[in-house]
Amino acid sequence: MDKRLLALDLDALRSFVEGTDSASFAEAAERLCRSTSAISAQLKKLEQQCGSPLTVRQGRTLALTPAGEILLSYARRMLALNDEALRAIKGELLQGEVRLGMQEDFGESLMPGVLGRFSQQHPGLRITARVDRNQALLRGVAQGELDLALVWQEERGGEVVRSEPLRWVCRTREELEAFLLRGEPLPLVVFDAPCLLRSRAIAALDAAGIPWRIAFTSHSLSGLWAGVNAGLGVTLRTGIGLPDALQTDRGLLPDAGELEMALHTCDRSANAAVSSMRALILRALNG
Repeated sequence: MDKRLLALDLDALRSFVEGTDSASFAEAAERLCRSTSAISAQLKKLEQQCGSPLTVRQGRTLALTPAGEILLSYARRMLALNDEALRAIKGELLQGEVRLGMQEDFGESLMPGVLGRFSQQHPGLRITARVDRNQALLRGVAQGELDLALVWQEERGGEVVRSEPLRWVCRTREELEAFLLRGEPLPLVVFDAPCLLRSRAIAALDAAGIPWRIAFTSHSLSGLWAGVNAGLGVTLRTGIGLPDALQTDRGLLPDAGELEMALHTCDRSANAAVSSMRALILRALNG
């Protein structure tokens, strides 16, 4: 018996991804210049190759099954690698500019490697990066000032990349214990309002009945780290970019849940350069 694994059809995978992204396989057929029946046949072929249904009908729309969700992640990476290989072989150099916005957390830790690799792959492209707060970045995408923005997800609308657990950050555990033992309101080091993490911190403490006060505010992430490192209070962040000199709480303060990282794309920025950057970001952060 031949036990070799089947090779997934890249054209079928492209139709699957387009149909999922547009929430309509009829629209995907129009984008790919194919008939709806051809797209349906490709989807059935993928389901046969995977040995599992990939979509399920919910009312008038199709939703992904658990197997479909798994395949979608791999399909994006396979298509991006395929397209990257063809561009490299053909010597296709993208020209123009990609305007990327990102939260300060990502700009200092996650994105330098992505930007360096993108620049190596596409030396003819100019990258304009903007580090800012969530609302400013989302407004930039909506107004066409940014092509892409990597943000902490506040509302649905972006493409969720992954989730990160929220952590209470302090200078030392002993210092945090001292704050709590004194019975005084817990001093918080936070961004100026409005701020998603500031709101999550306050909500978690209120739900646990722990009194708090705003002890230090800053416009920058480095300012938050400096405030915590100076012993002015505690802050709520993810572990991304956490300085080695600081510690995270385990069990003294309430669980604040997780926070989703999302990538927003401007509807008016549909070009090969932006698509390439988007694919690289998704592949890097999901990997």
